[in-house]
Amino acid sequence: METATTQNRFKSEEYFVNMGPQHPATHGVLRLLLTIDGEVIKKVEPDLGYIHRSIEKMCERDSYQQIVHLTDRLDYLSAHINNEAVCLTVENALGLEVPDRVKVIRTILGELTRISSHCLWWGVMGMDVGALSTFFYGFREREMINDIFEETCGARLTMNYSLPGGLMHDIHPNFVKRVKEFVAHFRTKLPEYDSLLTNNIIFQKRTKGVGILSKEDAISFGASGPVGRASGYSCDVRKHHPYSALDRVNFHEILHTEGDAFARYQVRILEMWESMSIIEQLVDNIPDGPIQVETDAVIKLPKGEYYQKVETARGELGVFIISTGTKSPYRLKFRSPGFSNLSLLNHISVGCKIGDLVASMATLDLVIPDIDR
Repeated sequence: METATTQNRFKSEEYFVNMGPQHPATHGVLRLLLTIDGEVIKKVEPDLGYIHRSIEKMCERDSYQQIVHLTDRLDYLSAHINNEAVCLTVENALGLEVPDRVKVIRTILGELTRISSHCLWWGVMGMDVGALSTFFYGFREREMINDIFEETCGARLTMNYSLPGGLMHDIHPNFVKRVKEFVAHFRTKLPEYDSLLTNNIIFQKRTKGVGILSKEDAISFGASGPVGRASGYSCDVRKHHPYSALDRVNFHEILHTEGDAFARYQVRILEMWESMSIIEQLVDNIPDGPIQVETDAVIKLPKGEYYQKVETARGELGVFIISTGTKSPYRLKFRSPGFSNLSLLNHISVGCKIGDLVASMATLDLVIPDIDR
């Protein structure tokens, strides 16, 4: 029979623990305030603002050409796709039809960006759960893509290659050859990712049944990208609202229904196969022609409201512009995928252990500048 003294001895007490803002598991300067009972999480409160740069406000003073380069400082792992989003918004507002050559090149670069981002995510995902060697394998392929980017536009991370009306300059003469070499190489190396991590029983124990998000909750929280699709939510902008050359390629939208951390992991792995397929369908068929259409030196959008969305490596990025007819937007709002995906972290973490929180957060693939704008 338990006595009052025995009951008090085993009585638990809630603690508040800071994870971040400088912490190897928070993926950037993100602070999480954890309410825990022993090892069990009771509440997760994200605290943002450590790298806020007021980018949306800065856009209100800049020209539309200048705005483009600010976007690659948001989700810097989807830099080219972010650039393309602003360019598409401006082009649609002006009624500009860019050349087919531009559309195809933008799409190829976008899918290379997606693979590059997923490679970095995969390497860091492994490190988060204790598999340190994944980092080196993931960066092995990522560096090949960065070399292509550097030869194409001179940058390896925060690219600035697209501009309203087209591209800054044409692709390098080696572009097609190097892209085809990379795809051929990656097709032999991506199975290694499965051998090293996906099929690892310890990794599966750490991720299966962890951080479960239902389809209904994914929709309610506004989740997009691999996070939404791992819960069975069909939300790929490339499929539902194709842009650039995505309407002329065949690819599968990867959907899983489990909604756990392992499903989110699998979606990204399979998406890399689909990105390679898209690239292969386009790289030998890049049309000839100009890389720009003529625009005014100072672009002024007609009065009105304009919205364009694209599929970044993390999900749906929306660009909303209110124009009063001047060279700068009256208001500009970025609908970033990371902000919505972060909002569900508490929902999928309550009742789990701290180690589970790390695995769940890794499969959300957060890039904090995308959230903390």
